[in-house]
Amino acid sequence: MDAQEATKQINELKHSLGITIAAHYYQRDEVIAVADLVGDSLELSRKASGDPNEFLVFCGVGFMAQSVKTLAPNKRVFMPRTACCSMARMIDGNSYDRSIAAMKAAGIAPENIMPITYINSQAEIKARVAKMGGLVCTSANAETIIRSALASGKKIFFIPDRCLGLNLAKRIGITAAVLGRDADFASADLIAFDGFCSVHQLFTPENIHFYRAKFPDILIAVHPECDPAVVDLADFVGSTSQIIKWVQAQPIAQKIAVGTEFNLVNRLRAENTFVLSSTKPECPTMNETTLGDVLGVIRSIENGTFMNEMFVEEEERKWAKIALDRMLAL
Repeated sequence: MDAQEATKQINELKHSLGITIAAHYYQRDEVIAVADLVGDSLELSRKASGDPNEFLVFCGVGFMAQSVKTLAPNKRVFMPRTACCSMARMIDGNSYDRSIAAMKAAGIAPENIMPITYINSQAEIKARVAKMGGLVCTSANAETIIRSALASGKKIFFIPDRCLGLNLAKRIGITAAVLGRDADFASADLIAFDGFCSVHQLFTPENIHFYRAKFPDILIAVHPECDPAVVDLADFVGSTSQIIKWVQAQPIAQKIAVGTEFNLVNRLRAENTFVLSSTKPECPTMNETTLGDVLGVIRSIENGTFMNEMFVEEEERKWAKIALDRMLAL
């Protein structure tokens, strides 16, 4: 079946069955084209959780669909592909517990740890964080969350993205270390778990030097999941939504190079916009989802087989929601 016919069938079925399709900004163009809701991580999950339709097809990665179930447990959430964010997979309950044990062995009592988890984490981790008095953050609000957490006087344990943690610490003006990398981590104000985004690791200072040499007046925008050496050289640093707004505010004649996922950059502007990489920075798990997958999961709702439905265990959901609610309260 070609893309045009698949799109036609998807649009017909979603209306007749009362299905809402949500898609993250990093999805393929043809998936974005059939989506009713488009957004970035928590923003998209919140939009989806408030949608009136019972059935939601979520085109993204697992932790995002879990966030919808956490916020709206009665909604039925399906994924065309059960894709998982590689960063979110870098920490599970066991590695979280080992990290807390390592900090305890270094002289940091658990009651003196304030865990903060990036939204890019599984519900299991959000629940563990909540049980220790911690909360969730996004790349857009992380600075606000960390500044508030510093008032507790506790050590901040930032998970799972070391780059976001280190960049925020530098911006705020506090000390930071990476657990397992830095021997003297116990003296730092912020201790980061050693996770990362495989896509944002592709951007290097050399990429920025290349574009500045080619176009002296170019502006560089990057996501804070990039390495600190890249962030230090950028003209603008922000979340996906913040990057979109910043780029749209620039004159069309202004050349811009953007360090984030390819599909998003490719849709930003038709002119004078470049991908800040010598390779294609395409998220492999986000790009697993095809129109055929979307149609397939909608067909399963139609025939009652309900393929790839997402569930979150109630106790885990309860605590994960507490972590999210603490963030939203700030």
